[in-house]
Amino acid sequence: QVQLIESGGGLVQAGGSLRLSCAASGRTFSSFNMGWFRQAPGKEREFVAGISRLGGRTYYSDSVKGRFTISRDNAKNTGYLQMNSLKPEDTAVYYCAADGGLGFPSSRANEYDYWGQGTQVTVSS
Repeated sequence: QVQLIESGGGLVQAGGSLRLSCAASGRTFSSFNMGWFRQAPGKEREFVAGISRLGGRTYYSDSVKGRFTISRDNAKNTGYLQMNSLKPEDTAVYYCAADGGLGFPSSRANEYDYWGQGTQVTVSS
């Protein structure tokens, strides 16, 4: 079992930055791929970024590539999502998720075993 707690969300103006954190407890954090997803009102949950167990591979959706950076510090059992050049369309609840399966991080939400409660990110124009 893994518990995930996100933090770092808030209100920011367009063009600004935020860094989200995902603190993990329970099983060894480095045994999980980690992903960030987001869900805007009235929309389905969508993949934002993923990172492999030891951080060697990262993946991004086209909508955030070049603006967002996913990272992790396994010694601190924490994952991060650095978000720069934020746009109003980035407004959503952001979730971190952990995938204990084999292979590389997936972009499909149903392949993740554990989820945090989410943190709200609001970008004003």
